[in-house]
Amino acid sequence: MIIGITFDLRSEYLKEGYTLEETAEFDRDSTIAGLEAALQHLGYNTDRIGHVRQLANRLVKGDRWDLVFNISEGLSGIGREAQVPCLLDAYQIAYTFSDPLVLSLTLHKGMTKRVIRDAGLNTPGFFIVHSEAEILTDDLDFPLFIKPVAEGTGKGISGKSRVNSSRELQEVCRKLLRQYPAGLLVEEFLPGREFTVGITGTGAKSRPVGIMEIVYKQGSAREIYSLETKTNYEELVTYTVPEESVKEACIELAIRVWNILGCRDGGRVDIRYDRHGEPSFIEVNPLAGLDHQHSDLPILAYRNGYTYEQLIGEIMTSALERINHLPKP
Repeated sequence: MIIGITFDLRSEYLKEGYTLEETAEFDRDSTIAGLEAALQHLGYNTDRIGHVRQLANRLVKGDRWDLVFNISEGLSGIGREAQVPCLLDAYQIAYTFSDPLVLSLTLHKGMTKRVIRDAGLNTPGFFIVHSEAEILTDDLDFPLFIKPVAEGTGKGISGKSRVNSSRELQEVCRKLLRQYPAGLLVEEFLPGREFTVGITGTGAKSRPVGIMEIVYKQGSAREIYSLETKTNYEELVTYTVPEESVKEACIELAIRVWNILGCRDGGRVDIRYDRHGEPSFIEVNPLAGLDHQHSDLPILAYRNGYTYEQLIGEIMTSALERINHLPKP
């Protein structure tokens, strides 16, 4: 079985003049090497494809694969994570992870929270800002938390993202709007413990890989899981597995979120406890990073007794079970 791998290589975009922050979500060369090695050890033949434009060129030339392992984030547009799946759907080629609808929805944090809120699950009150005229507090209580509505990897998040007054809200929103014109999400700040839950599988077969608590070390930028914090996690945070009661509550919420949104094969759900001591949904990552050393999902898996190869194997098993006409290796 031939498995194509689609990805955005950070080093390629840096050579083209993009900044470190613009390419923060893209993959290291070592990430692709590690993923490819795991797939090969599981018995698959692999073929590196690259980003969406490289995929398009290969498809036009007539290249095909039994399955594409897609970790391409895309470069531009609100639907950038859906570009590779859309193209593969057009050519009727199977792929791992979620479909274009899910990837477009979940990249927009505000739209995702509307779905989760309407499903009756706990998530902090929020509003979306597209212009200075929309910077209002309305019924929300300070402190508030501000982040770009359609970015990942902690981009646009810093120690200043938590604001305690209307003046701070105006200042931070104005600055971020210039950098992220697609809009901002403003939500009530959750003061409690923070967790991320790893999930593999689809629908009724969804299961937790495990849970990891993010414990901030003293002085870690006001306890904000920012791009800086994620980049320097070894110095700024400690990852631990919480007690059983917390695990059960967070995993229950994460699995419900995963299935309500229709996520597939593998990813993460981020949760933080609210002021009432209840787990609350922050966001979902259905296209989670898979760097074997630096990404949260593999680190979480290690903390819960998995090897990297086992994690990739469960993702592949889920994809192949969905695509029942494909033989297993």
